[in-house]
Amino acid sequence: MINAYAAFEPKGKLQPYQYDPGELGADDVEIEVKFCGVCHSDVSMIDSEWMPTKYPIVAGHEVIGVIAKIGRNVKGFELGDNVGLGWHSAYCENCSYCDSGDHNLCSRSRPTIIGRHGGFADKVRASSISVVKVPDGMDLASAGPLFCGGITVYNPLVQFGVKPTDKVAVIGIGGLGHMALQFLNAWGCEVTAFTSTAAKRDEAIEMGAHTLSAPKTLKHLGLPPTALT
Repeated sequence: MINAYAAFEPKGKLQPYQYDPGELGADDVEIEVKFCGVCHSDVSMIDSEWMPTKYPIVAGHEVIGVIAKIGRNVKGFELGDNVGLGWHSAYCENCSYCDSGDHNLCSRSRPTIIGRHGGFADKVRASSISVVKVPDGMDLASAGPLFCGGITVYNPLVQFGVKPTDKVAVIGIGGLGHMALQFLNAWGCEVTAFTSTAAKRDEAIEMGAHTLSAPKTLKHLGLPPTALT
C-alpha cells in the first residue's frame, strides 16, 4: 500500500489517503519519496481549475527520492539511486518526438498527477523513461523544483540555441524567473532582469542579473512603472 495525502473535493484540505498501486509494471520503477516540491499546477489540479479533476487526487510532481523497486524490463537504474520525477510519468516511446529525444512534446505523454497519483506520498510509480538520476552532491532537499519550473525555463535555452555570448532578458523574477536568471548567468550570458517589484533588486543581482531594468522600458512592455534601480 502507498500512504499519501489527497484532496477529495475542489479546494479541499489534504487528508491521509492510502491506495494499492497493484503490480509494478515491467517498464516502471517505484520511487521512495524523500522530498516533493509544491507547484501552482498542483494547486490548480486540486482546485479543478483546468479541467474536471477526478477525486481523490494525490498531487505532487516535483519528486526527489530513491529507487525502491525496479520492473523486470528496466535498465540503467539500481536500487538506491537518487532520482527525480517531474510533470510527465510516461511517454508513448514510438512517435517522432520520442524517437528524436523530444519526449516532452509527445502527444500521448501521461502527466504525473492527471489520471494517476503523484508524489505527495511515501512512494510514487512512473515509467523509467520519465525518471532522471540526480547527480551526486546535489542538495536533494532543494532539487525538486528543477523538475518542473527548472526544465520549463531551461528548455527554451536549448530549443532556441541561446549562446553564452547572447544578451538575454528575464521578465518576472518569480517562481520560474529566479531559476532562469541562474541558468543564464551560468550559461555565460549577459542577463537583464525585469520586475514590477523593486524590492527584488538585491535578489535579482544575487541570482545572476547583470543589468537592471528602466521604468520607461517596463512601461513599453505594459508592466507597472516600478523598476530595478
